[in-house]
Amino acid sequence: MRIILLVLALASASAGAGAFAQAPIVIKFSHVVAIDTPKGQAAERFKQLAEKASGGRVRVEIYPNSQLYKDKEELEALQLGAVQMLAPSLAKFGPLGVKEFEVFDLPYLFPDTVALNKVTEGPVGRDLLKKLGSKGIVGLAYWDNGFKVMSANKPLRMPADFKGLRLRIQASRVLDVQMRALGASPQVLAFSEVYDALQSGVIDGTENPPSNLYTQHMHLVQKYLTVSRHGYLGYAVIVNKKFWDGLPGGIRSSLEQAMREATTYEKAIAQRDNDLAMEAIRKAGKTDIHVQTAQEQAAWREALKPVQADVQRRLGKDLIEAIHEATGR
Repeated sequence: MRIILLVLALASASAGAGAFAQAPIVIKFSHVVAIDTPKGQAAERFKQLAEKASGGRVRVEIYPNSQLYKDKEELEALQLGAVQMLAPSLAKFGPLGVKEFEVFDLPYLFPDTVALNKVTEGPVGRDLLKKLGSKGIVGLAYWDNGFKVMSANKPLRMPADFKGLRLRIQASRVLDVQMRALGASPQVLAFSEVYDALQSGVIDGTENPPSNLYTQHMHLVQKYLTVSRHGYLGYAVIVNKKFWDGLPGGIRSSLEQAMREATTYEKAIAQRDNDLAMEAIRKAGKTDIHVQTAQEQAAWREALKPVQADVQRRLGKDLIEAIHEATGR
């Protein structure tokens, strides 16, 4: 009887160990925007694809809307291993010490997404992602959110209109110089804090792609919007290097394939979602929408020349020239 019980106990322990061995690999994917933005939807698509491709061996947990961490906290959390995956805006990597990513904040650098993709999907983009390795980070892909508009509680047509306004920016030296060149006072705020700051009057305006502006309800507290397309907002999907390198090869390859498919999906919906958001802002009737004229853009470009000079001093001509060569400009 004792032998039978021992055999049963050993079998149970073996089954328990097997069950433990088969416990899914958990990937905590944190981001700061709403689920119905291009990034939010692509994160959900990656979850579906990754869990299917891995045969259930991977479970992806999505935490949107700064549920876990705000802008300034999330990169540190990734490096410490508290989360495994993020999709921060490219501006976040300058303060991290990889200043070359600041080039993506340069105003009027990319005329359209075709030119942009020649950079992010080519040698320049790949080389930039490799630079994250020294920070304990692996760069997996670039995701788009499109081109930005300017909003405030006064019309923004010419550079003189910006004088004295407190405008929210991400923590980016380039964006700081941009706002100062226009005559505004840049205010660094976490994305999750922007709506309240606009509503209370702590800041006067901000810059965002329409999908971010709409999903965070900022249009309800901004009377004027200028469709300027002056700058680009994109993201890099990144993962903790130690976690990534420790994955079984088969799992890693299935996740890479899932990321490729999610990235194709994300790029396909980014412009559509921004167009739908702009139409929704228009229908809400709270915001006066002005499309920048050629004359106005020329004035903005002239005012923003100091930004070009600052970036060239900091990053050198080589990177900027490589981008111009890639885009054919």
